[in-house]
Amino acid sequence: MAIDDARHERDAQHAWPRWIVMVAAAGASLWGPGSAAQTALPLDRIKLPQGFVIETVARVPNAREMAWGSEGTLFVGSGSAGNVYAVTLPRAGAQDAARVRTIASSLRDPAGVAFRNGALYVSAVSRILRYDEIEKRLDSPPQPVIVSDAFPDDGHHGRKFIAFGPDGKLYVPVGAPCNICQPDPEKYTIITRMNADGSGREIVARGVRNSVGFDWHPQTKELWFTDNGRDLLGDDVPPDELDRVTRTGQNFGYPYCHGGTIADPEFGRSKPCSEFVPPVQNLGPHVAALGMRFYTGTQFPAAYRNQIFIAEHGSWNRSRKIGYRVSLVRLDANGKAIAYDPFAEGWLQDQQAWGRPADVLVAPDGSLLVSDDSAGAIYRIRYRGGN
Repeated sequence: MAIDDARHERDAQHAWPRWIVMVAAAGASLWGPGSAAQTALPLDRIKLPQGFVIETVARVPNAREMAWGSEGTLFVGSGSAGNVYAVTLPRAGAQDAARVRTIASSLRDPAGVAFRNGALYVSAVSRILRYDEIEKRLDSPPQPVIVSDAFPDDGHHGRKFIAFGPDGKLYVPVGAPCNICQPDPEKYTIITRMNADGSGREIVARGVRNSVGFDWHPQTKELWFTDNGRDLLGDDVPPDELDRVTRTGQNFGYPYCHGGTIADPEFGRSKPCSEFVPPVQNLGPHVAALGMRFYTGTQFPAAYRNQIFIAEHGSWNRSRKIGYRVSLVRLDANGKAIAYDPFAEGWLQDQQAWGRPADVLVAPDGSLLVSDDSAGAIYRIRYRGGN
């Protein structure tokens, strides 16, 4: 997958059909943040399993990671836009528009957002910021508190998905500052965790090229994450990965091994793949697997409970593009992956992309939200019934 997310965005912009670019530009000026503006986006092209429907519920420029506040506010990060948003969504089926407030601006790639004890945490490449009592101050946001400024400031794979785990700690990944290299293993290619005040930082997983999405199994509480495979080995090698941490400090292979079995042509001779933890599921090559969540709601049929949805941002370095969809990984009762299939697809049409899923999030009503940083939208997928 991904070299640098900024490069992904440039590729997506260049790939848009001209009529979509014109409509999106018009929407940015006419509707502004928060207007549903469903006619601007061709959602009739999205294919879903029978009984499911999709709608645009908010227009949020460059929308990336999403997180829920305790009072029902949807917080949304961004990349190059440099903003953080607070979104009040309409009720399912309601015709009123979402309200979108910009609560922070001029930040460096604030892609990650997490909420705990009334405070919003935001990742900004080298820093983790905290906005206290944010839901009480949406119209007059506070100045941020710096929780940590100890992370590398590299722009390459610098955007950070963040989340609080069941242990109450904040998990922060640090990707490789390159496509393929051997960076300092204490600073890069890791997933870290720390206390909410920034203290007690430790490494949870190693050998992770670039994780931009993770979640915890609802029953076992184990950490699962997506990892983006290296570039420039051809169309079909290596795969992106879905991985699981069963013991703190496990190594997942980068830069020596990819996909559990593929020795890197430059670094693979020094360490065999047998030394590393293999993926639970190999994903599509270069699909740019970003946000992932276990489905914990009850609005979807029971067969979806505790299964994994993944936002696939889409390839940039294949001769034929793939990804640009939401995929579903099904697990058996023992946590073994038994299927990997598209769930929602259609943002890629005739090798031209009009949107790019960046994150997925289960809503309190059990529907599934999907952020799209290219079309600047939040979608809601609901189940209406059927076989």
